[in-house]
Amino acid sequence: MTVTALAHQVRVLAAPGDRHDEILTPAALDFVGRLATAFGERRQELLKERRRQAIRLATGSPFDFPLVTSAVRADPTWRVATPAPGLTDRRVEITGPPDRRTAVDALTSGARVWMADFEDATAPTWDNVVGGQLCLLDAVERRFDLTAPDGNDHRLGERGRPATVVVRPRGWHLLEEHLEYAGQPVPASLVDFGLYFFHCAQRQIDAGHGPYFYLPKLENRYEARLWNDVFVLAQELLGIPRGTVRATVLIETITAAVEMEEILYELREHSSGLNAGRWDYLFSLIKTFGHRTDFLLPDRAKVTMTAPFMRAYTELLVQTCHKRGAHAIGSMAAEVPGREPAAREAVLARVRLDKEREAEDGFDGSWVAQPGLVPVCREVFDGVLGDRPHQIDRTRDDVEVTAADLLSVRRISGPPTPEGVRTNIAVALRYFAAWLRGQGAVALDGLMEDAATAEIARVQIWQWLRHRVVDRETVLRLLDDELAAVGAAYPWAPLDEVRELFERTALAAELPLFFTPDAYTRHLVRNATVEVGS
Repeated sequence: MTVTALAHQVRVLAAPGDRHDEILTPAALDFVGRLATAFGERRQELLKERRRQAIRLATGSPFDFPLVTSAVRADPTWRVATPAPGLTDRRVEITGPPDRRTAVDALTSGARVWMADFEDATAPTWDNVVGGQLCLLDAVERRFDLTAPDGNDHRLGERGRPATVVVRPRGWHLLEEHLEYAGQPVPASLVDFGLYFFHCAQRQIDAGHGPYFYLPKLENRYEARLWNDVFVLAQELLGIPRGTVRATVLIETITAAVEMEEILYELREHSSGLNAGRWDYLFSLIKTFGHRTDFLLPDRAKVTMTAPFMRAYTELLVQTCHKRGAHAIGSMAAEVPGREPAAREAVLARVRLDKEREAEDGFDGSWVAQPGLVPVCREVFDGVLGDRPHQIDRTRDDVEVTAADLLSVRRISGPPTPEGVRTNIAVALRYFAAWLRGQGAVALDGLMEDAATAEIARVQIWQWLRHRVVDRETVLRLLDDELAAVGAAYPWAPLDEVRELFERTALAAELPLFFTPDAYTRHLVRNATVEVGS
C-alpha cells in the first residue's frame, strides 16, 4: 500500500503535560496521521453501514448468518496464524486500565496476559490517554516500581514471568478530539493503536513478544478487514514483518455473532482468537432489538451465561475458534473479593463455578478483573488443561447453533424487580460520577464496573420505560433518591452533570447508541492548541 506525503500536520489541541513530549513526538504524530489519511474515510463509511444495518433489522430484515460468505464458512482448509510468542498459553487473563498501579498488579499477578484497556476501563481524559501510553512504554522498558499503600514494594518480574501485554484501543465509533488532522478529530482507535505501535512494537519484539491487541465493538467482517489493513500498513511503515501483529476480537455485538468465522478469516494472518463478552453483548442485543417486546430482558443479574441464548453464543464461539486453530477466551469475572472470610469464600465459589463451566465447554482461558481471582481461575484451567497450553484440538463438533438460537431470549424474559430497577439506576449514576472525574473502572458493591456495565444499566432502564413495564414516575423518584446517595458518598460528584447524563442517555425517547461520545465531548474535552513539530 502506497502512502503519499502528508498534506496536513497532526495538531495537539491540549495543554502539555508531564512527559507528554515522550509520546507526542513529531514522528509518532506523523505515523498516526498516515493511518488517519489511509483509513479515516473508510471508517466513516463503515459507521454509516452500522446505522443502515440497524435500520434494516429494526424494520424486519431477517437476522441470519450471511449467505454471501457461506463459502468461507464451508471451506475446511483455512486456519488462523499459529499462536505468537507469549500468547500460546492464555489460561488466565487480567484486565484493567493502563495506569501504573494496575500495571504492576496485573503484570505480577500470575495471569498469563494483561489486557491494558483504553476502552471500557478508561475514562478518556487527555491525561489518561497519554498517561496510559507512558505507562505502557515504561512497562515495556521495565523501568518503574511501585510502593503500595501497605508499604510493600512491588517490582516487575519479582513474582515470576510478567504477563504478556495486550492493548485494547477504543472502538471505531469514538474520536480523539485532542488531536486534529485535516481539520477533523482523529479516530480514537487509530490514536490508541498508533501511539502504542509506534513506540512499543519493536520494543516488544526485542523482548520476545510482539504488538498484540484486543479489538472491541466490531459489528461485522468489514470492520475486521479494516483493522487487518491497518495492521498491514503499520507494519510496512515501520519495517516490521507482516504478520507480527496479533489481535483477539471481542464478540460483543449480536451482528458479529453471526460473522465469527468471517471475522477470523479477515484477520487470519494476524488473528489470535475471539473473546466472549457479556455486558456489551447484552447491551448490543437491546440496542438492536429493544423496540420489540419479545426481547424484553429481566434484571441484568438474572441474565447469566447459562441462559439458553448466551449458551448458544459461547458454544458457537468455542466451536468456531477451534475449527480455525484459534484461542477461545471466556468472559469476565468482575467480582471483587472482600476481606470478610465467609463473603470472600462465597465470591470465590461463584467464580470457580463459572470458570469450571467455561473450561469444560472448551474455552482456552478466561478473564478476571482483580488479582485476587487469578489463583482460582488458574486452578480451574490447570485442572482441565494440565501441562497443555490450550485445548484448541477440542473442536466441539457436537455444537449446532442457528441464528434463532442466538435470539432465544423468551425463556428468561420477565418483568424487572424493584431492586433491579434501583440497582441499574444506582450503578449508572455512580459510574457516571466516577467517569466524569476521570475514573473508568470502579468497584461498586463487590463488582468491578466499567463502561460496559453502565451501558447495560442505562439501556435496560430505557427499554423498561419504552415498554411501560416500569413507570416514569418511579424512575424519577429513584433517580432523586440515588442521586442524593451519590452526593452523600461522593461529595466531589458533579450531581447536575450526572443527572443530565442519565436523563440524556436513559430517559430520552430515542436511545443514544453509546453514552460515551456525547459525554466525552461535553465533559472531558479540554482544548488548548499546541503545535508539535514543524
